[in-house]
Amino acid sequence: MAEEQTTSQQAPVSRWRIILAAVLDFFTAFFVIGYLVGTVTGETSGAGFQLNGMSALVAFALVVAYFWLCGKYLGGTIWQRILKAR
Repeated sequence: MAEEQTTSQQAPVSRWRIILAAVLDFFTAFFVIGYLVGTVTGETSGAGFQLNGMSALVAFALVVAYFWLCGKYLGGTIWQRILKAR
């Protein structure tokens, strides 16, 4: 029997989708993670959140971890998956 080879050739992704996904992911991660860290550390106010010192570093580390973990283990970030940019 002859084996059939299936190649998964994907169409190239538009640059605008990649850029839009990156921008939306950054803002989403920044605001969601920033607000969660602000809530845990008590640095929220009626106008939002203001992170200082260690809580800002924690939020920054979590944003970096979000991009790294989603890219490596989950097949892309939220907006990359929504916009099919990966």
